[in-house]
Amino acid sequence: MASSNLYLIGDVVGFSPHIGRLVSMMNYARHTTLEAVKGLTAEQLDHLVDEQSNSIGALLFHIGGVEIGYQVHTFFGRAPNADEMREWGSGFELAGGVHPDARGHDLEYYVGRLERVRATTLDELARRDDRWLDERTAFRREQMNNHFKWFHVIEEELNHRGQIRWLRKRLPA
Repeated sequence: MASSNLYLIGDVVGFSPHIGRLVSMMNYARHTTLEAVKGLTAEQLDHLVDEQSNSIGALLFHIGGVEIGYQVHTFFGRAPNADEMREWGSGFELAGGVHPDARGHDLEYYVGRLERVRATTLDELARRDDRWLDERTAFRREQMNNHFKWFHVIEEELNHRGQIRWLRKRLPA
């Protein structure tokens, strides 16, 4: 992701025009998320402000889980399989408190997972055209098009990025 293009929502080489704009937004959201966690230790990533909060690590795990969930739904037309549930299942939802799969890892672990998930997303988006964004399916009892679903992936990341920034300010010195 070239930082010189972070503030330009527009065409991205290898993607149809509207998908390229979506990718531009995804790139910006990811950049700001990674900036928000830059330099954090495993202990800081595991820190819980209280028993109701999520750790920064759990939020990063969840950001990847949301993207995986929407990948399998929009690209492959199915629910997560057993392997995906084993690897990501606890990251699909956030309930607060300790998430055992998102503890004891360093920042590189979370960043690596996010990069692998995003690589699949970009590969799959490159295979589609703008008409695909308008395709509708029932999802959570509502008709949604793929454009909204991937907007929601961005929205989720930005929401949790805000939580990460809030939590980071409250880390013990």
